Amino acid sequence: MAKIIRAKAAKKPNVPPVPSKTPSKTARKTAKKATARKPAKASAKPVAKRSPKPKPWTSAEVHEAFSRFRKANPEPKGELEHLNPYTLLVAVVLSAQATDAGVNRATRALFAVADTPEKMLALGEDTVRDYIKTIGLYRNKAKNVIALSEKLIAEFGSEVPRTRAEIETLPGAGRKTANVVLNMAFGEHTMAVDTHVFRVGNRTGMAPGNNVLEVELGLEKVIPSEFMLHAHHWLILHGRYICLARKPRCDVCLINDLCKWPEKAV
Repeated sequence: MAKIIRAKAAKKPNVPPVPSKTPSKTARKTAKKATARKPAKASAKPVAKRSPKPKPWTSAEVHEAFSRFRKANPEPKGELEHLNPYTLLVAVVLSAQATDAGVNRATRALFAVADTPEKMLALGEDTVRDYIKTIGLYRNKAKNVIALSEKLIAEFGSEVPRTRAEIETLPGAGRKTANVVLNMAFGEHTMAVDTHVFRVGNRTGMAPGNNVLEVELGLEKVIPSEFMLHAHHWLILHGRYICLARKPRCDVCLINDLCKWPEKAV
């Protein structure tokens, strides 16, 4: 019997499967997640236009402003109560981060018994602390009052020095303290810049500055000499009672027509 020989089937080549044109459900989910992870392109935001800087005050405008201040209050006085240059110095040192009214309540009794460096030293730090305990930071301030009294006796013959550099060497006294004392005690044409003067200088545009020194120098530059003796008092009072921080009283402001503040309510 003849043997039947079958031909072997040819092996199929190892060809990778062709992906289906329609992606599977799993593939679609994966692609969707990957797309979601891609950060969206940042949309171009419109650049806010800066409002133009107000024009600086002219010399005529500054003169007019201080003429009005002088007419309304010819002899402005500082509100810190004192008896002499020494008690003024102590009062200004105590007024840091405190109100003038609060300092006055504490110093009336203190200055009645200690109006010289020697008398203050005789009281001692603990007693001084008891007198001023209603004032903020009273412990450190009592220490400074005793220390500056000692230095006045040892180095200045118990007298308040008459230069800014010397006053600034006293414990607790800085540039503003020196300017107040030089102006009020000795009639110097100095500009003491506190928070009120800083605000007025910037808000009105009369002397804008990033810090108190810039405002101080700016005001000294633009204010005529005839007004400088009382200038810082006028500006302090204006900032304290009219040009308030939160709700400025523009409707009763003496210089509202000269002020360059774009948000003034007039």
